[in-house]
Order: sequence, then structure tokens, then C-alpha cells
Amino acid sequence: MSDEVLVEESDNVAVITINRPKARNAVNGAVARGIAEALDALDARPDISAYVLTGACGTFSAGMDLKGFLSGDFPVVEGRGFGGLAESPPKKPLVAAVEGYALAGGFELALSCDVIVASSEAKFGLPEPKRGLVAGAGGVMRLPRRIPYHVAMEIALTGDHYPAARLYELGLVNRITVPGEALEGALELARKIAANAPLALAATKKVIIESQDWSLEEMFAKQGAIVGPVFGSKDAMEGAAAFAEKRAPRWTGE
Repeated sequence: MSDEVLVEESDNVAVITINRPKARNAVNGAVARGIAEALDALDARPDISAYVLTGACGTFSAGMDLKGFLSGDFPVVEGRGFGGLAESPPKKPLVAAVEGYALAGGFELALSCDVIVASSEAKFGLPEPKRGLVAGAGGVMRLPRRIPYHVAMEIALTGDHYPAARLYELGLVNRITVPGEALEGALELARKIAANAPLALAATKKVIIESQDWSLEEMFAKQGAIVGPVFGSKDAMEGAAAFAEKRAPRWTGE
């Protein structure tokens, strides 16, 4: 793991931090590779159930490193896309903790997360058109699926910055914190998520994401293929036993 991406663990939650504060945590090739490597390693670990993605020193990410882009340093990882995340998010739940700016590719990384916790001073935007570019790392595809069409169009076409409070009103941001406490707010939510059974979490996330394009005729069959193994798992038996015995469950991910 490079110094551009830091990984810390607390209980069964891992915090992945983009660590380029002098560049406002702009995403370069090293950051993309670091995030991809972290997610590959963490997804394989049964003792980690959820992740938080954040940026160092009060800024989430200003997006793609344009200086790197000009020199041929593309922040894309094969199989995972921009930032090592945008095209292939992890199987486990991922919470964004946003302070400062989440702009361009930074906003697209936040949109790749399952939940967004933001400081009241955070700003979001897709300013790519101002630079002759397009938000091609999922921004112009994901945003209109999360908020009203015309608002998504305004954000994408103007390239302006929008406050966290506005995106909270639209349902894109889950929780607002006081400045400086987005990470703690995200950790609180991630810990609540991670207290649940890991197989059930992964299956739930998979169904929510993939079912958007399922037809009425096929949706229960496709859901069954994903959730069926969960009902036959050791964790399902453990969950029922823990409930009956009035104790906390002991998940094994099996």
C-alpha cells in the first residue's frame, strides 16, 4: 500500500483515506491503485464487514489530478475503473465521509458509495464541462438515478458547486454533521451496518443494485439465486439462535 492511500481498522470496519492533502486529495494513478488494492484485500477478509472512504485534512477529493492527466498518469485501474472503485464497487457496504469538497471524480467516488455522510460545509459538483471534460466515471449515469432528473441535469450541465444541505434535501446525502465530524458520523453508521451478518449485508446490497433492471417476471427468481444461500448459512442459524437465547449473535461469515 502506498502513502497516497491509508487503511485503518476499527473492530470490523476499515477506513480508507485518500492521503494527498497538498493536492486536495486529487486522484492520481497511485491513489487509484491503492484504493483497488485495499478493496481487493478487504473484500477477501471475513473479519471486515463495512468500509468508510474519506479524504485527509478536511477535503474528500477535488477529483482527477489534472496535472497527472496531462503527463499521461491516468487514475484508472482495469476492472475497477476510475479511482480503483467507480466501475466495480466492493461487495461490502461502503460509506463516504465527506468534508470540504467532493468535486468531479471526487463526487463520482462518493456516488460509488452506498451511503454518504457529509459535513454541513461540504460542497459537491461535477465541474468537468468547465474543463472540456465529461463526468465519465459514473457521475452522469448515477446522479439522475439518485435525484430528480432536472436537478441532475442542472448539476451536470452547470458544473457549479452545491451544498451538502441541498443534496440532503434531495435524498442523496444520508446524514449531515457539524464540520470536522463527518468521519465520526460515517464510522457510527458503518459500525451499525457492520453489526449485522456479513453474508446478509452483501446479498442485500447486491439485490438493491442489480434489481433496478429486473422485470416483474424475473425479479423473484433472480433475487432467490442471491439470497437463497444466505437462508441456508450458518449465520442464519446463528441469528435465529441468538434471538431465541436473547444474546448478541456471533457472525462467522459462513
